[in-house]
Amino acid sequence: MHERLDGIEVFVAVVEAGNFAAAADKLKLTRSAVGKSVARLEAKLDTRLFHRTTRSHGLTQPGQSYYERCRRALDELSAASEELEAGRQEPSGRLRITIPIIIGRSLIAPLLFELGERHPELTFDIASTDRRVDLIEEGMDLAIRSGVLDDSTTLAARPLGRQVMAVYASPAYLAAHPRPTSYDDLVAQRDLHHFVSYARQGWRQPWRFASERNVADPVPFEIESRFVCDSLDMVMDGVVAGWGLGRLPVWMAVPNVEAGRLSRVFAEPRPFGYELNAIWPRMRTLPMKTRVVIDLLLERFPALLAAGSV
Repeated sequence: MHERLDGIEVFVAVVEAGNFAAAADKLKLTRSAVGKSVARLEAKLDTRLFHRTTRSHGLTQPGQSYYERCRRALDELSAASEELEAGRQEPSGRLRITIPIIIGRSLIAPLLFELGERHPELTFDIASTDRRVDLIEEGMDLAIRSGVLDDSTTLAARPLGRQVMAVYASPAYLAAHPRPTSYDDLVAQRDLHHFVSYARQGWRQPWRFASERNVADPVPFEIESRFVCDSLDMVMDGVVAGWGLGRLPVWMAVPNVEAGRLSRVFAEPRPFGYELNAIWPRMRTLPMKTRVVIDLLLERFPALLAAGSV
């Protein structure tokens, strides 16, 4: 059986990655090893699977047919393994998960460490990044993602809660500037204030506020900032230092509010927030290692997100 599968996973990886080099990176093999594996498979089948040029490796007609059958066979084997794993009582194996930097470090990682202590056979590869990771392309089991989800037939998702935002300032800043008491006040006083803003991957994001007429269609508030930061930690440090008004996740501001270093500038009748979701590659049976993480997040994460929101 092993001999019949030899080379098939490499062949499928080459097709799905688009070329030998990308497949080698994904499989943690050398490009030479990938090429030799495909060559052995072609020799064994006595069939050319790829049209090879200097720039691309397109499938031949027999190669396309063989790929489709191999893909189905590998999916069936994966499903069989997942069903066996689902029947176990103790989760095990390595879970590859990608989490946002700030909320991941502060709220999610402690839960993963706790889960690892509870289940010694469960191990984690944690990628902390705000980049939008392609789960299937990069071999991830699970992602925690903020914001609107893309439509996808290959991914499944479960909502975990909402990261509520609010406007904050330091007491010293508010003592020196007029304090807005509402969103309309903020708009009217725009030219009287300094702002500390967040930018991700070069894009300066406007602040968003919930519309009183349509909750699903937030109102953007464009600002000109003297201080633009690509880290929410840095935004919060700037607001604490009195550089201007900042829009921050409520859970994140709680310690500084309690210590008297920050004040919420005004209450919002309809607080605006970003949805957070657990996302994973769609499959027949969810592996236990993934399911226990999602279950723990569903149990504990919403309360952590809601801290200070009331």
